[in-house]
Amino acid sequence: MAEIKDPENTILMELKDGTVVIELLPDVAPEHSARMKELARAGAYDNVAFHRVIDGFMAQTGDVKNGNMEKDFNLRMAGTGGSDLPDLPAEFSRLPHDRGTLGAARSQNPNSANSQFFINFKDNHFLNGQYTVYGRVISGMDFVDAILRGEPPAQPDRMISVKVAADVADA
Repeated sequence: MAEIKDPENTILMELKDGTVVIELLPDVAPEHSARMKELARAGAYDNVAFHRVIDGFMAQTGDVKNGNMEKDFNLRMAGTGGSDLPDLPAEFSRLPHDRGTLGAARSQNPNSANSQFFINFKDNHFLNGQYTVYGRVISGMDFVDAILRGEPPAQPDRMISVKVAADVADA
């Protein structure tokens, strides 16, 4: 696992194959970084499905309203919800959507990001300046690469648990 420099701004995402370590970027996107920590601390991301996983593009998750449903019928609704918290304003920056970066998923409205996010499988620079980048995978990208593809996948992979490293005793 990567060396954690700032435990308060590091996310530990447990997937079926191992732990993905994500460095949040509060200096670039403070509201998005704070939201991810708030939802992680509330346990809202635990057991949430990767509902949209496109090979050669990205893996999307974070629908805390619909994404933890076990029934296939309900999982089809994944991607349509967020949290009970207000939507976030866009925090666009010059950071590129490189492989391993976290981007805030949203509707057509740039100020509609809430709880959903995606992890880029490759450099997706066509997204630059259109979606907020607020984190990057610093360890465990091979576990992200192993996420089952589909929209939604037949048996979607899930975030088993998502925690702030500062809250984990052995981090």
